[in-house]
Amino acid sequence: MPPFDLLPPLLSGLVVTLQLFAGGCLVASVVALLAGLGRLSKNRGIRAVATGYVEFFRGTSALVQLYWFYFALPLLGIDLGAMVCGILVLGLNTGSYGAEVVRGAILAVPRVQREAALALNLSPFQRLRFVTLPQALLAILPPANNLLIELLKNTSLASLITISEMTFEGQILRSGTLRTAEIFGLLLVLYFLVASSVTVFMRGLERRLAIGRDHGGVR
Repeated sequence: MPPFDLLPPLLSGLVVTLQLFAGGCLVASVVALLAGLGRLSKNRGIRAVATGYVEFFRGTSALVQLYWFYFALPLLGIDLGAMVCGILVLGLNTGSYGAEVVRGAILAVPRVQREAALALNLSPFQRLRFVTLPQALLAILPPANNLLIELLKNTSLASLITISEMTFEGQILRSGTLRTAEIFGLLLVLYFLVASSVTVFMRGLERRLAIGRDHGGVR
């Protein structure tokens, strides 16, 4: 008998997984850009804060981070709720790796491009907005795709703080039906389909941005 009767609760969990993924992507994108730029700042204080964030979140377990946000912060009077904790931890953890991707991509932009922008008397923001970031973006996208896939897979950790995402729903189903192989087989397929969709989107975006450019951004 096809396991189609198992799909409704798993698809309900998929919706929550996608919410975690979308929120985590947003947080990760913002903090990766800010921390990546912060790591390149001439201001020693900003550079120290950005470096501290990157090293801390890369050097500690995502699971422990999740537990700390969910179980320890309420003891300090800060109760964010399970979903917010999940999104923040997933985003901050992934963003710490993304910050290094951003920093490396910016450093890879040919120096002559930055000097030309300076010669045109562009402000620092204008140089960043119109010269540096557009050229760095192509170098950012391939590793960013890998980080997004890792973020997607890490959403399963949220089941450990009572969030009813796909893995949580799968465990509930398994306890009630004992159809372990079918349930986890469907979970593998669903994760693979979402991950494949992310990869197709990112590669399409990369091809579109690459028209007339190489990975250094030079026409």
